[in-house]
Amino acid sequence: MMTAIARLFRTRTGQARLGSIATMVVLLIGAVFILIPFFWMISTSLKKAGDVYIAPPQWIPADPQWENYVTAVTRLNYGVHATNTAIIVVFVMIGTLFSSSFAAYGFSRLRAPGRDAIFMVLLGTMMLPGAVTLVPTYLMFNSIGWVNTFLPMIVPAFFGNAFFVFLTRQFYITIPKELEESAMMDGATVYQIWWYIMLPLSGPILATIAVFTFVATYNDFFTPLIYISDESKRTIAVALTYFQGSPRIGPQMHLLMAAVTMSIVPPILLFIAAQRYFVRGIVMTGIKG
Repeated sequence: MMTAIARLFRTRTGQARLGSIATMVVLLIGAVFILIPFFWMISTSLKKAGDVYIAPPQWIPADPQWENYVTAVTRLNYGVHATNTAIIVVFVMIGTLFSSSFAAYGFSRLRAPGRDAIFMVLLGTMMLPGAVTLVPTYLMFNSIGWVNTFLPMIVPAFFGNAFFVFLTRQFYITIPKELEESAMMDGATVYQIWWYIMLPLSGPILATIAVFTFVATYNDFFTPLIYISDESKRTIAVALTYFQGSPRIGPQMHLLMAAVTMSIVPPILLFIAAQRYFVRGIVMTGIKG
C-alpha cells in the first residue's frame, strides 16, 4: 500500500494533491494561531473575576458565567453608546462613499488644467501624520463650537478621503469610456453619467470602501476621546475603557471581554454580508493610469 501511495505522489496529479494538502495544513496552523486570541476573549468573558489570571489558564470554564454579558450591558449603558456609534458610523459612511466617488470621477474622467498635479498633492496628504494636524484641527472645531458634538467626526467625511479617492479612481479607469460616450450622445450630463452609470457599476469598490470605513470608524478610539467630553455622547470604543479599572478598583477583565465580544458582532456581520463584493473590489482595483 505504501508503494502505491508513493507511486501516486510521483505523478503530476499526486504532486498537485500533495501541494494542496501541504497548503491546507499550513493555512490551518496559521488560522489556529490567529484565532487563539479570539478564543481566549470568549473564554475570559465566561469566567469569574477570580478565574481570569489563574495558572495554568483554563480555556473552557467549568462554570460559564453567562450573566457577565448582562452585567456588562447594564454597567456600560450599552444601548446609549451603541446608538452614538451607529449615528457616527452611518453618516461617516454616507459622506465617505459620496465624496470619494464624486471626486474620483472628476480625477479619472474630467479634463482640467492641473488635474494630475492636484491629484498628486491629494496623495501627498496621506504622508502627513495625524499628530501634525491634530492641534490646529481641534482649535478650528473649538472656535466654531463643534467640540463635544458628533460634527468633528462626521463633517470631514463629506470632503473625501485621499486613499479612498485613489482606490475609486483606479476602479473608474477600468470602466470603458464607450458607456459614457453613448450616454453623452443621448444628452446625459456629467452628473447624470456619474449617478446613473458610474455608481451602479461601482458596487465592488463601494463595498470595499464601506467595509474599511465601517471598521475604522467603529473602532476609532482617539477621535471621540478628544472631541467628546459628555459621557452620554461617547462611543463603544471609548466606553470599553470603563472596565479597565482604576487604582482603587482593578481591571474587570471578564466584563471587558464580554463587552468586546458583543461589540465585534456588527463588523463581522458586515464583512460576511459584503465579502463577495469586498474581494471583487480589491481584485478589480488595479494600478492602471
